[in-house]
Amino acid sequence: MSRTALIVGISGQDGSLLAARLLAEGTVVHGTSRDAAANPFANLVRLGIRDRVTVHGCAPERVAEVRRLIETVRPDEIYNLSAQSSVGASFAAPRETTDSILGATLGLLDAIRDVAAPIRFCNPGSGECFGDTGPEGADETTPFQPRSPYAEAKAAAQQAVATYREHFGLFAVTAILFNHESPLRPERFVTQKIVRGAARIAARLAAGDIAEPLPLGNLDVTRDWGWAAEYVDAMCLMVRAAAPEDLVVATGRAATLRDFAAAAFAAFGLDWEAHVVSVAELKRPSDIAVSLGRPERVRDKLGWVATTRMPELVGRLAEAVDSRGPADR
Repeated sequence: MSRTALIVGISGQDGSLLAARLLAEGTVVHGTSRDAAANPFANLVRLGIRDRVTVHGCAPERVAEVRRLIETVRPDEIYNLSAQSSVGASFAAPRETTDSILGATLGLLDAIRDVAAPIRFCNPGSGECFGDTGPEGADETTPFQPRSPYAEAKAAAQQAVATYREHFGLFAVTAILFNHESPLRPERFVTQKIVRGAARIAARLAAGDIAEPLPLGNLDVTRDWGWAAEYVDAMCLMVRAAAPEDLVVATGRAATLRDFAAAAFAAFGLDWEAHVVSVAELKRPSDIAVSLGRPERVRDKLGWVATTRMPELVGRLAEAVDSRGPADR
């Protein structure tokens, strides 16, 4: 018998990639958006799967609304991929960020508890919760030291998942995801800002125009960057494991933003140092110097290993931008 999955927040990067992954294995996929009627679901369209997904309007923090949807869809698995997902944006709207992350998680957990069905629940956590990991990295035993409203909300949501698992017996897990990228990211994320910025500069120089430099913040920050399609595979493995457990999902390797920029500009035949400037106003006082995951447990428990490293990841992002033509730049 085929599974049925409900992806809450299906229109974003992870939700869309997860939908494609589930459909490929034969799972029936339903998804939600707060305003499904007005949402173009551009990522689902880009992946060629919009007509294979049933979408519903739903506010995940409203328990009664979620419960009705669960009773209608009768999912075997629920993936919570809703909420505000930008660390930088969380400083501008800390209350809204917390409500969207923690409120949605609690609403879904309460609704699952109310229907008393054997639903498996996956919640996306964040490596940001660990704060500065140092070069040794962080694993499941590392204490949280969040340094942004986004990370604080993610930490609270992970604790809520653990509480409902331990006290109410839900099969509920948090995938503690470190940075993961794809061409579906919007440009407000620094990785896309760099890749698309490099593409625009290359196009302007090729046309004989003057290209303004790309402003970035602290080029020394170090991150563990992975390929998003692999990370949704990890979520599926976690939600289908023999026992529920929160696990770190990461590559275990880190690179500086300077390294990322160098690879991105090189993909377009440019020297990054001629086109990038570091500006003080883009540097945040609470910037994490190093964010690195140690994914040994997810490898040992579930056999999951990230295979895409940063240089290959950047090449894929550059190829995707280049293939969409100058209008995307």
